[in-house]
Amino acid sequence: MKEMEDAAVEAAEEMERAEDAREDGGDGAAGAAAGAEERGWASREMEEMEEAAVEAAEEMERAEDAREMEEMERRGRRSGGGEDNAASKNMLGGKKVTVVFVLGGPGSGKGTQCTHIVEHFGFTHLSAGDLLRAEIKSGSENGTMIENMIKEGKIVPSEVTIKLLQEAMIKSENDKFLIDGFPRNEENRAAFENVTKISPAFVLFFDCAEEEMERRLLGRNQGRVDDNIETIRKRFNVFVESSLPVIEYYSSRDKVKKIDAAKPIPEVFEDVKAIFAPYAPK
Repeated sequence: MKEMEDAAVEAAEEMERAEDAREDGGDGAAGAAAGAEERGWASREMEEMEEAAVEAAEEMERAEDAREMEEMERRGRRSGGGEDNAASKNMLGGKKVTVVFVLGGPGSGKGTQCTHIVEHFGFTHLSAGDLLRAEIKSGSENGTMIENMIKEGKIVPSEVTIKLLQEAMIKSENDKFLIDGFPRNEENRAAFENVTKISPAFVLFFDCAEEEMERRLLGRNQGRVDDNIETIRKRFNVFVESSLPVIEYYSSRDKVKKIDAAKPIPEVFEDVKAIFAPYAPK
């Protein structure tokens, strides 16, 4: 951080020297030609310095974001945010819950399988996407912001989605939840665990080829604003760049259950049932 701050200061000083040179270049009629050349040089120098200053500022911002994420994780560890302490310290009024994150690319069949899991194993399905779309329909300011971001293939701010998920879990009488389509990136993951003090029992990952997911999405007709080829491909890119690191994080902790989602729906559910057998109603 200190090196980047020094770089930003140095860039600002260079810009100031270039401005002084530009002003000095116009003094005296005899030096008009030299002044013009000097001003041209100074102008180019200023542009380069401005670009350097912007780059230094962006680098500082990225470093600050990384520092905040590390601090968030440290606070979570200090507060004992493990599964054993979830009931007493989570932000659901002490309600002990089992949470399973359900992740997979758009069109991987997560929603269909979640419906089967609800029917057979008594979980409550919380789709981050459905909660966000309901907020859009409400006509709220948040809803308008969410709609614009979805159209652009961007990820909605963590605090918005976490608040909707918290409210849904608190209102539910159930204590077993499938959270579908969240966390979508590392910042989502760290924020969820730090804010709610809940760690998932495991992550159910539906692995499916991009070509197959694209075929499925283009074949459905649900009137969704994000079901067009351009936005679909943006969503694929967002998933690969942002969501796969979340899966890798939990995989390193032996918490990922991977499913081949390219198979027919009944065969996929057979694999899912084997994973959820310990949660079957007694």
